[in-house]
Amino acid sequence: MGALLLGASLLTQEPTGRAEAAPVADGAATGPAGEHGQLRVCGLKLCDENGRPVQLTGMSSHGLQWFDHCLTDASLDALAHDWDADVLRVSTYVQEGGYETDPRGFTDRVHELIGEATERGLYVIVDWHMLTPGDPNHNTGLARDFFTEIASVHADKDNVLYEIANEPNGVSWGAIKGYAEEVVPVIRARDPEAVVLVGTRAWSSLGVSEGSDHTEITADPVAADNIMYVYHFYAASHGGVHFDAFRRAARELPLFVTEFGTQEYTGDGPDDFGSAQAYLDFMAEEQISWVNWNFSDDFRSGAAFEPGTCHSGGPFAGTGALKPAGEWIRDRIRTSGTGA
Repeated sequence: MGALLLGASLLTQEPTGRAEAAPVADGAATGPAGEHGQLRVCGLKLCDENGRPVQLTGMSSHGLQWFDHCLTDASLDALAHDWDADVLRVSTYVQEGGYETDPRGFTDRVHELIGEATERGLYVIVDWHMLTPGDPNHNTGLARDFFTEIASVHADKDNVLYEIANEPNGVSWGAIKGYAEEVVPVIRARDPEAVVLVGTRAWSSLGVSEGSDHTEITADPVAADNIMYVYHFYAASHGGVHFDAFRRAARELPLFVTEFGTQEYTGDGPDDFGSAQAYLDFMAEEQISWVNWNFSDDFRSGAAFEPGTCHSGGPFAGTGALKPAGEWIRDRIRTSGTGA
C-alpha cells in the first residue's frame, strides 16, 4: 500500500534531552475540533461531543523521516484553511529510518505537530506506522513508550486520536488483537476518552488481501470500548472483492479509513478516479471518516504536490502546484467532511 513507499534520503537527527511540547491552550478553540469537540464511538459511527455522527476528511503526511519539510506553517495553514480539512494524520514510521533510530527526536516532532494541528482547529491522528516487519508485537515495547508519553502530554486535548498499528501483515488476527489489548490500556490510563484506531490484518484490508474478511474480527473483537477498526484501500488495485468486503464490514464494525489513494497499492501508477469516487460516495452515505495518502511532494503519483514544492516553500494553497491526484483530493476534501 501507500505505506510501502520509500523516501529518497533519511532525515538524520541527534538525540536530545526531554523536550516539552509546544504550549497550546487546552483543546482546540477553532475549526472542526473546536466545533465538534471530543469524539467518541457511538454504535458504528464516529460521533462528536453531543452524540451527533460526524465524518472527518483530511490528509496523511508521508513518513516524517523523509518529508517532514512538507509540514510547515504555510502548508498546514493551507490544509486547514484552503483545503478545509478536518484532520491531519501524522505518519510516524517505526522502522525504515524512523522512530527506532531516534525515539526522542521523532517523539518531540510529533508533540510539535499535535500542537500545530491544535492551533488550527484540526483533529490529529497519531499514526504508529509499523509496516516491516508486519507483526506489531515486534514493536510492543517501543509502542508502549511512545504512547505513554504522547497520551500523557496531550490528554487535556479533545482533538487527538491514536492509530496504534498502521498495516499489520503476515500475522493472524489473534496476534493483532493481542497487541491491541496491550497497547490500548496504556493510552486509556492517560487519555481515557480518546478514540483508538486498530489496524486490521493484511495491510489493514480487514484481512481481504490475505484471503479472509471482517468476520474474523466480529467473531473475536478487541476487548476495549471506544475503538474503531482501520481499513486501507488503493482504488486502482482494490475494487471488486475489496470494495464489496468493505461495504459488508461497514454494516457490522465501526470503521475509519486512515489511508487511501486513487492509484495502485504502491501509491504510484495511473489514477482510477472512478473507483475512488465509488468508495467516497459510499463513505459519505455511511459517514465513514477518511484520510488520503499523502500530503507531500514525493515523485509518485499519490503525493499531492509536484516534486520540489516543499523545498520551494509552496505554493500549498490553490491548485498551481498540485498533481492530478492532489487537485482531485483537494476538491473532495473541500466539499466533504464536517464543513460540507
